[in-house]
Amino acid sequence: MTHLPAPTQLAGWTHTYSGKVRDLYTPANGSAAYLLVVASNRVSAFDHVLEPPIAGKGALLTALSNWWFDRIELPNHLVPAGAGGADSPPAVPAEVADRAMLTRRLDMYPIECVVRGALTGSGFAEYERTGAVCGIELPSGIADGDLLDTPIYTPAYKAPLGEHDENITFERSVELVGEEVAAALRDASLKIFTAARELAADRGVVLADTKFEFGRDPRTGELVLADEVLTSDSSRYWDAAVYGDDSLSRQDRLASFDKQIVRNWLASHWDKTGEPPVLPDEIVAQTYDRYRELYVRLTGAQPPFPAPAS
Repeated sequence: MTHLPAPTQLAGWTHTYSGKVRDLYTPANGSAAYLLVVASNRVSAFDHVLEPPIAGKGALLTALSNWWFDRIELPNHLVPAGAGGADSPPAVPAEVADRAMLTRRLDMYPIECVVRGALTGSGFAEYERTGAVCGIELPSGIADGDLLDTPIYTPAYKAPLGEHDENITFERSVELVGEEVAAALRDASLKIFTAARELAADRGVVLADTKFEFGRDPRTGELVLADEVLTSDSSRYWDAAVYGDDSLSRQDRLASFDKQIVRNWLASHWDKTGEPPVLPDEIVAQTYDRYRELYVRLTGAQPPFPAPAS
């Protein structure tokens, strides 16, 4: 993977980690109770971080996560304004306020909790090879993009940095975190997905699949929903009207509200050797518009910040 840019230095916070999209900070005063999770505007594809970033993307992802957190009946990692008392966290710096989440620090479980309401992507590839996904046997004759009668829980093991996550069976997740926690992760994931799929359908959007991450609050022991939730980067959404149009090609019907525009352009302009080319301005703008369209479709509102300058 190409090298990540140097992290932004934030007053009152110490940078501790950068992933492809998110940067993590801890309080500079040494408090272990809080994290600042900052969604960057970086965009990656084929294990490369690309140039230029998608201006405004981080703010859209954060706003959509916050919108979903407000609608999910499960404890989440967000710290309410004014919380903390004597151990109050530092203020969220203004320069990242629209793309930052102030969160409580959790003991994270090494499981990506993937739920599939449709069969496509790596799940469909595994089904074609084996007739099953993560050990779950499925009926024959399922085509790429078909909706499943009942969503399935197909966890993945979160591999160490630099390695690829590994799809696992539920039985393997029990070995990793214990039977009680594994069952709680599965049940919570399916409950959230089912409610979110119904809400999305009411807005003309198909929620095909998603991933959740959970942690344990070290003070209370409760299961807590963490990281981003039901965003364009963690989920696959399709336009319901387009998906239902059988006159279109499969690729057009399954066009997702994410960075697929970037992947398609790269596939046509790069042989995956050496450094990837710089993204054209029109691809950057189209990608932002696709992220923004999903936010508007789901929430029924305009983003709570101005669009980036073109």
